[in-house]
Amino acid sequence: MEALFIMVAKHSGTSQEIKALDAYITLRRAGNTIAAKLNRDIIGHKLTAGQFGILEALFHLGPLSQQTLAKKILSSKGNITMIIDNLEKQTLVKRTASPDDRRTTIIQLTPTGKKMIGKIIPGHLKKIISMMSALTLTEMTELKRLCKKVGLSNQLEKTL
Repeated sequence: MEALFIMVAKHSGTSQEIKALDAYITLRRAGNTIAAKLNRDIIGHKLTAGQFGILEALFHLGPLSQQTLAKKILSSKGNITMIIDNLEKQTLVKRTASPDDRRTTIIQLTPTGKKMIGKIIPGHLKKIISMMSALTLTEMTELKRLCKKVGLSNQLEKTL
């Protein structure tokens, strides 16, 4: 990441290249700052960011297949298996075979997992709201629109 900061400072490309690199680095710095603050809180609950992501997804969306969970939290299939293994060892989630397709594993919160994530989410939400309070409601809407625009344009490139 530091190499990118140097690249912008030393890059002598076109105005578009310099602006693109500068915007990218600014976006990454903001995202990293927010993630670092939220991750400190998550670690305080003895969870990794991946574990929290799975628990939060299951809390809000209900039981999901392992494949759907991987897509929701932007994780690889191999990594999601390890995260679920660890959450299962802590009795926070359980695996069951799908009644529709026994090859599909459904992941759901246990009562312990539901209680734990239910206690964490309100404080997590407060921290997010506090960090985003630097923006007006209009700016938050615009930020979402712009991030979505960048994200969707890059998804389209993958399919080409």
